[in-house]
Amino acid sequence: MPLKDINDLEKLKKINAALVSRVERSMDQQGNAFSLFQTAISLENRVRTRTEELHSTLRRLEQSNIDLSAAKENAEFANLSKTRFLAAASHDVLQPLNAAHLSVSALAEVQTSDEGRKLVRQVERSLETMEDLLRTLLDISKLDAGVVHPDIGDVSLEALFSSLRSDFQPVAEMKGLSLKFRPVNALVRSDRTLLRRILQNILSNALGYTRSGGVLVGTRHRGDTIRIDVADTGCGIPEDQREAVFEEFHRGTLPANAGLDGGGLGLGLAIVRRMAGALGHPVTFSSRVGRGTIFHIDVPVGIGAPADTIASATSLERSRGYGLFGTKVLLVENDAEVLEAMTFLLERWQCLVRSATSTDDALDLLGDTDWVPDIVIADQHLDGGDLGTATISEVRDYLGRAVPALIVTADSSEAVAKAARAGGIELMRKPLKPAQLRALLAHLLA
Repeated sequence: MPLKDINDLEKLKKINAALVSRVERSMDQQGNAFSLFQTAISLENRVRTRTEELHSTLRRLEQSNIDLSAAKENAEFANLSKTRFLAAASHDVLQPLNAAHLSVSALAEVQTSDEGRKLVRQVERSLETMEDLLRTLLDISKLDAGVVHPDIGDVSLEALFSSLRSDFQPVAEMKGLSLKFRPVNALVRSDRTLLRRILQNILSNALGYTRSGGVLVGTRHRGDTIRIDVADTGCGIPEDQREAVFEEFHRGTLPANAGLDGGGLGLGLAIVRRMAGALGHPVTFSSRVGRGTIFHIDVPVGIGAPADTIASATSLERSRGYGLFGTKVLLVENDAEVLEAMTFLLERWQCLVRSATSTDDALDLLGDTDWVPDIVIADQHLDGGDLGTATISEVRDYLGRAVPALIVTADSSEAVAKAARAGGIELMRKPLKPAQLRALLAHLLA
């Protein structure tokens, strides 16, 4: 074969190979394009499915949110209803409880035998336990319902400590324990009543669970915060009970011969946590079993002059020695049992008592110009819808002078407290402690 033909044949083979290669590449590209097309369709279907699932989930979530919101509203309404019920029930229960307190106190003064005085003390302790339980349950209900609004102001720690020392020193001495408060000249920002209740409950627990040694209360400055420490040498809190101690009706194991019957109601630290939460005061503790416990309360530093001083805090204690002989008391009370018990008690203190059940009755008694009251004691809720604060105001207008006055009521609402403050009227809650009543009357008259 000629060389030329051989060369042409080789060229044709190369051209054919190139054409075949181009055709194959073209087919591969078409195959790839088809594959991509199938993949795109598959992805679109998956996206559509996922989108539908997401929309369905969102619809279920929206419905769940609606259901949760409705459940929350129902729970809040139930809480408020419970609080209103407890407030009304506590008022009705505190009235006869107050009468019982006054009657027992009067009974104690006429007892001549040791056996009689012993029985009176037992009744008093039982009444106090009932009162503490009722008040604590009401406080817990209010805190849970969110209806407690702290009255924040500057509080003198020295005055607060002085008041607590006066209350707990006899308890410590009776148990043979030491109770020490380190001197402090500081103000904190808090609600005085709630902060005192927190410390009162912690102190009560500390003394209750301590067999020997004692309790020390001190403070430490930590920047813009003052840490109040309550340290005891008691039995300590086991590791597995550190959270449970804040639960309702949880009572730790009392040491032998602790000096308390049953360790209280188990509500002290439950109310502490709630009150501290309402105030925004962190409460923590450290403890070692058999060595003791230290509770810490962190409170913001005060910014102004103290609203109360040591002198005002201790004035009631100093006034206990003052007499009430011949004091003319206008008593306005519409509960027959309370009226009878209060009258008997005041007369035992050598007071001259005239009683009324409404504003008109009280003003009628003032028609006798030979008898002008030295002090007015009134319940807040009287016959005919009269209010004690308004009655006192009318009595003062009639007499033309700001006669000392005291509202005694089982109504624990802030509205009553504000009305009393606005009128320059002292306020005491029922049930009364007769010794506190006598001290306050002597203080007002002095």
